[in-house]
Amino acid sequence: MSPEVTADARLAAEKRFGPSALVTPANALSMGRVLAAPVFGVLVARTGPSGWLLWGLWAVLAMSDRADGQLARRHGATRSGAFLDPLADKLLVLAALAALGELGYFSWWPIAIIAVRELAMNVFRSYAGRRGISVPARLPGKIKTLAQDIAIGFAFFPPVGAHLAGVPRALLWVAVALTLYSGYEYARDARSILHQR
Repeated sequence: MSPEVTADARLAAEKRFGPSALVTPANALSMGRVLAAPVFGVLVARTGPSGWLLWGLWAVLAMSDRADGQLARRHGATRSGAFLDPLADKLLVLAALAALGELGYFSWWPIAIIAVRELAMNVFRSYAGRRGISVPARLPGKIKTLAQDIAIGFAFFPPVGAHLAGVPRALLWVAVALTLYSGYEYARDARSILHQR
């Protein structure tokens, strides 16, 4: 048997969860990230805005999205995972932003814009999901999430966040622009997807 056939067989065996599965390793990680969001937000509000602990925890939480995606690809993507993974990203970002806004580090305007867009996207994903339509993250959405993560990460990073606050604040507005652009792309796709359905 050729190595290619063996690798294909192993990959097929690993993907043991069908599209409708709910209890999967990726979903377990996503739920852990969802539950971590409010806890992290409270920690930021009590100990922030900048600190090595916050920066380290944020780095782990932000990178957990990559592990989530790897698990989904290894064991099989699911419709529930396509909903939970982006939800976890949104909740982590919004919890961190809300805490930084409460501390007066970030203006509430960019936070409100991001929150409204994320809420609208979540409502659309729920609406589409009830009709059997999966709305996976697209490249602009992933870039948007990365920009948000970087802006928040710089706010927590003591050499920047504590002394060069203008840097993360400017980066947050860049993230807002990307958030609005990715939202426009999803809105455009939504009309097409739902019309075809």
